[in-house]
Amino acid sequence: MENEYARIIEALGEDINREGLKDTPARAAKAMKFLTRGYEQSLDDVVNGALFPSDNSEMVLVKDIELYSMCEHHLLPFIGKAHVAYIPQGRVVGLSKIARIVDMFARRLQIQENMTKQIAEAIMQVTNAAGVGVVIEAQHMCMMMRGVEKQNASMKTSMMLGSFRDSPATRNEFMSLIRS
Repeated sequence: MENEYARIIEALGEDINREGLKDTPARAAKAMKFLTRGYEQSLDDVVNGALFPSDNSEMVLVKDIELYSMCEHHLLPFIGKAHVAYIPQGRVVGLSKIARIVDMFARRLQIQENMTKQIAEAIMQVTNAAGVGVVIEAQHMCMMMRGVEKQNASMKTSMMLGSFRDSPATRNEFMSLIRS
């Protein structure tokens, strides 16, 4: 990867031996590896058995989980927050694991629409919940720094599974809670 970054920098017309650029290919490769570390993670590793018995059957919500991802179309960042809720059926997942699941999918080359679905399906798989709701709000650098250059545009995506899809009351409760 380091060699490829050197080739890209040279293709831009830069001198790869210039003082400020000497170590840039190595730094860029290290940064890209970090930004896409989700490929090295699995759902089982992330959850790590942190499932606990619970007789709670009311909504569990973690909101404003910051996320940083990379657009698979332009390799530019998109930055935002995720709101994740589920209705337990006999067990709950450790609180930090929800944020870690978000990170695992965000730290891959991604489009927001697919990431939203992947997070919802992973939470459903792990918890066997009665329902899962995920809403993601993000700003995309591919839209802000290039192309249409719209600085204030943001994208919202949602995925509703189980009772969040079937019950308007459950969906409305979730949407109300993320607005407050």
